[in-house]
Amino acid sequence: MTNNGITYFAETNFRNERKKFGIKIDDRRRHMYVIGQTGTGKTNLQMNMMISDIMAGHGMGFVDPHGEAAEKLLNYIPKERIKDVIYFNPADMAYPIAFNAIENVDAKARHLIASGLMGVFKKIWPDVWSARMEYILNNTILALLEVPGSTLLGVNRMFSDKIFRKSIVSQITDPVIKAFWTQEYASYQQKYEQEATAAIQNKIGQFSSATVIRNIIGQPISSFDFRQAMDEGKIIIMNLSKGRLGEDNAKLLGGMLITKIQLAAMSRVDILEENRKDFYLYVDEFQTFVTDSFADILSEARKFRLNLIIANQYIGQLVHDQNMKVKDAIFGNVGTFIAFRTGGEDVEFLEEKQFGPNIVAADLLNLPNYNIYLRLLIDGVPSRPFSAMTLPPYPKPEVSFAEEIIEYSRKTYGTPQDQVEKAIAEATGVIISAENLSEHVSEIPKKEELRYTDKKLYDAVCSNCNKKVKVPFKPDPNRPVYCSDCFAKTKDRREPPKPVHLSQTLKLWWVKKILLHRRSFALKLLQTNRKLKNNAKPLIPKN
Repeated sequence: MTNNGITYFAETNFRNERKKFGIKIDDRRRHMYVIGQTGTGKTNLQMNMMISDIMAGHGMGFVDPHGEAAEKLLNYIPKERIKDVIYFNPADMAYPIAFNAIENVDAKARHLIASGLMGVFKKIWPDVWSARMEYILNNTILALLEVPGSTLLGVNRMFSDKIFRKSIVSQITDPVIKAFWTQEYASYQQKYEQEATAAIQNKIGQFSSATVIRNIIGQPISSFDFRQAMDEGKIIIMNLSKGRLGEDNAKLLGGMLITKIQLAAMSRVDILEENRKDFYLYVDEFQTFVTDSFADILSEARKFRLNLIIANQYIGQLVHDQNMKVKDAIFGNVGTFIAFRTGGEDVEFLEEKQFGPNIVAADLLNLPNYNIYLRLLIDGVPSRPFSAMTLPPYPKPEVSFAEEIIEYSRKTYGTPQDQVEKAIAEATGVIISAENLSEHVSEIPKKEELRYTDKKLYDAVCSNCNKKVKVPFKPDPNRPVYCSDCFAKTKDRREPPKPVHLSQTLKLWWVKKILLHRRSFALKLLQTNRKLKNNAKPLIPKN
């Protein structure tokens, strides 16, 4: 419940006297951190606050790695806010919503996007990550960021498609990035190039080969703009169910979405702080998506009116490879701390750093469900730690508009799957399917159009060397055109050797072994014969 700018979420239970309390908007701008074991009431607390924000007309976002809370939240959205909802559900493959993380990024923010993506990839692939991999992948993403219409599907094409790579490199304006591709990468020997890019192609290929991910990140134009959604007070519900998407896919999308939200908030620098509309971002089990760049959000988001409510199970999830940056950022920048029942090393840390000496480890270990200890920020000043009980769940509404919300988001922000797949296939040069072949047959030049007797010549550009040429047929954008020199080179290319069957290989191996054995036996026999040539009878009789 929200009243007079206060969001109520709990009630005190001191001496059996119950009194409801909440947190002011200005104090929420210093963020809230919720910790507790599974099933203790963290999701219920977040649900109550989200429903309060929705009822109050606030803009908010919810990143849910499980999906159940996201689906449940749809039931509490009132009729008048149906058109404010953007329901991002990748599992709805019939109408994928476009999300291009590298679309139309300002030159000043490109390194932030690249750094954010590096953090996401590094978190997902810790076992194969290396300095060389990061160096090449970072230059690849920075190159694609400069070219309008690029998507993450272009990463692998930069290594496998020379024509595509040449087209991208020709549009790069950053001299350092351009030098990497024209000088350093171009000097790589084939074997080194394959070794250096194999891990990248393998890991990126795992995502791009999954239809559910490819149809989202492969569309060049995003379905909605985060900055506009924040300014207009939209409700963005991101259902990233790990059970439906897979854990790595959920981590990838969640990490990219949070990075994009961060940049959208920082782009508000062009308007006065008092004119920036508050946007509340809830992230459940946020350690699933957290990277080092998340620490920057905590320290900078307040002035951009991006207010975080983050929750996880234990403090150890905040430390990655002994990196304490995120943990330090949380305990150094978050204003309000809420602890449900915790265990292990967490109780000792919280007693020492947050709640001691009045609240000790045993108190945190023995908390019943839906009971909390907290330090509440009040008018910018942290309160003394005290105990409370979270408010009961909102009663389920008599009328639910969940189906209407899903259908509206589909029509407004989604695109039919067949249209998306066709557009991606054309953009990436994938072979046309048999079903759509008839649409393209008429575009193939007819025999008479290819004759050199035709006086009309058409301007074209060689697909290999970009040389301007004249051709006697109308160029087809889906088919390569070559100058005479490049055509001769492609014509002279030798066919790859045909694979040899295993049985044939074994047969040749045995024949070779028998011949070598016979030769060895003959040499030994000859040597013995020479030693005994003066004896009575030679081993090899003369004819």
